Amino acid sequence: MPGFKFPNGVTVELIKGDITEVEADAIVNAANSYLEHGGGVAGAIVRKGGWVIQEESREWVRKYGPVPVGGVAVTSAGKLRAKYVIHAVGPRCGIEPIEKLDDAVTNSLRKAEELGLTSIAFPAISTGIFGCPYEDAARIMARAIRREAPGLKSVRRIIICLYGDEAFNVFNRVFNDELREYKTG
Repeated sequence: MPGFKFPNGVTVELIKGDITEVEADAIVNAANSYLEHGGGVAGAIVRKGGWVIQEESREWVRKYGPVPVGGVAVTSAGKLRAKYVIHAVGPRCGIEPIEKLDDAVTNSLRKAEELGLTSIAFPAISTGIFGCPYEDAARIMARAIRREAPGLKSVRRIIICLYGDEAFNVFNRVFNDELREYKTG
């Protein structure tokens, strides 16, 4: 499995699989602003983790309002292996600037740090129904991680969990290019 290690010990690994099966303190959900989890990664998280995740999401929106693009909200993870779900709102390509994906990744990492978590797993945010190309999303995610990882204190492990061969192959190539100086194998 492709891996990268920063001088401060933070590791980044790419895996192919189902994010609802990943063992991490938090998994990131590719969410919409209203935290309605009907399809894609969000739907899978609620199906596997339980309706409590949707209920907590609706409560969050009632309390704080819609999550802005690039912003995050946190709920429990229900029956998932994770402790938390960090709901990150990525951009809808062609509607919001794809650069907002950088904010979604950065804010997810900072929220994990604020919660004192040691591991976080990301999907390919904004590449599903939000329509962003794998190549662009991978480059933005890799650069955000490269910038943020050296400053992380509690987060030690960042997992990029990709569903399917095409996503995995594109992300693997882009991460190898963007993080080559930290490659471990």
